[in-house]
Order: sequence, then C-alpha cells, then structure tokens
Amino acid sequence: MHAGEHDIDDGLVRMLIAGQFPQWASLPLSRVASAGTDHALYRLGDEMSVRLPRVEVAAGQVEKEQRWLPLLAPHLPLAIPTPLAQGAPAEGYPWAWSVYRWQPGENAIASPVSDLHLAALDLAGFVEALHRVDLAGGPEPGRHNFFRGVPLAHRDASVRSALAALAGTIDVPAAARAWDAALATPAWQGAPVWIHGDLHAGNLLVEQGRISGVIDWGGLAVGDPACDLMVAWNFLDAGAREAFRAALDVDDATWERGRGWALSMALIALPYYRETNPVIVASSMRTLGEVLAASS
Repeated sequence: MHAGEHDIDDGLVRMLIAGQFPQWASLPLSRVASAGTDHALYRLGDEMSVRLPRVEVAAGQVEKEQRWLPLLAPHLPLAIPTPLAQGAPAEGYPWAWSVYRWQPGENAIASPVSDLHLAALDLAGFVEALHRVDLAGGPEPGRHNFFRGVPLAHRDASVRSALAALAGTIDVPAAARAWDAALATPAWQGAPVWIHGDLHAGNLLVEQGRISGVIDWGGLAVGDPACDLMVAWNFLDAGAREAFRAALDVDDATWERGRGWALSMALIALPYYRETNPVIVASSMRTLGEVLAASS
C-alpha cells in the first residue's frame, strides 16, 4: 500500500513480545482487520493490543502517543488508548512499537451508530474538550502527523495534483471551486490547539450504538482546530452536521476551513488508494459528495 512498508507477521510480533515482555509471551495473539494503512494492529490476550508502525513516517508517533495520551485522557469525555508498554527495535524490526490496553467496541464503519444526531453531539463534546486542553509543549504539525493542522494553503500543491489525476472520475470543476473557496477563507489567527488530526468513522469506536472511544492518534499535534471539523463531512449527514456545528463554539472561517480539510483529505486519498484500499476510496467519495452538496 505504501512504498517502504515493513513486513509484519504473527511470527515477528510473537518474537518481539517474547524477547521484551516475556510475561505476556503465552497469551493468544491475533491480527485485527483494519482499513488503516500506517500500522499493524494485534490483539494480545483479552486485555491488550499491540500496535506497530508499518512505515518509517509513522515511527515517530509511538513516543508521541506514549507521552501525551495519558496526559490528555483525563480531559476527554470519550475513551482513548491507554499505553501500557513501549517496545524497542529488535528481530529485524526497525522501530519502536506499543502495547496498549484493549479498547472495547467496533469501529463506526463496521458498527454504525444508532442515532447520528446523538453521535454529532458526542463528537462535538469531544472536539470541544480536546481543543480546550491546556497542556504546554505539544508537538507542532509536521511529518510525524502528516502535517495535519497546518494552514490549508500548505496542501494546495497536493490537492491540485490530485485534481489532475482525478479528471474523468469526479466533477473536477466543482471540486476545484470548493477548494478555491476554502483557500480564500481567513487562516487561523488564534493560539494553536490540541487536535486529533484524523477524525473519521474508522477511528471512532461504537458500543451499543453510541460512540464510546476515539483511536489512532498518529495525527496528534497542536494546530488549527479546523482540522478536526472534517468529521462533520466525512462521517455526519447534513442534519447531524447542523447539530454538530450548533454545539461547537466555532466561527464561520473555522467551519469553512474544516470543510476544506475534509475536501482535501478526500481528494488526495482518492488517486492514492484507488487500487489498494476500497474502504478509504468509498469513504472519500462519500465525503466528496457531502462537501460538494454543502458547497452548492
């Protein structure tokens, strides 16, 4: 899926655990199916998971999550991953890796929420709480988080390239107009805030029809809050989106940049994953439809 992916299989993970955490070596180990692209995920026994970067660009996320997630968790109304241990490179595997407490629930792709309006309110509460966290020293956007939270103008070249690659497959003129409108929106002038950076259905856990947790914090940084508003278009429908916005304290410019983030994420993903990840392609097409309908 990505150039430079490291091959990760059950045997490698068992060797890593046995060599560094022998107290867990006898526990059952099974790979967890996921549409995610940057990490391999395994369930270890009933109570733990093992998460290993598959590509070098994601390797720096391990120490970031180990450091910051325990500090962020008490401030948030939804469950987030709890790091239990950090593994080291070994057995030919080149990067640090993590053991987490297992989070119950299914992702919102496999297990849709029962009430999208309630989900919008739950998400608004989560986003609002995260953006209000007062922890100094957080990481600025960069390669470690795929530059989530930077000014939208920094994504212009990638979006233009994607639009050219998508000629004949989507309504490129409409998408280009929507992107131009997003670029014309004033940039964030406030202090940077904590952002998740990758809010979408695949990173939302659902229990009994309701969002219970938020996973995959590789996009974590402090930056433009608009980045986290992408979930309004990549997950919610028009009615739930109105409820989400009404529950948030955001200005018009931030809302419009959020739409720009959703649009840019979908456009860049479509040509990149169209031959390798049908789940991401389907989600991106849905997001594009929501953005263009809201822009018309």
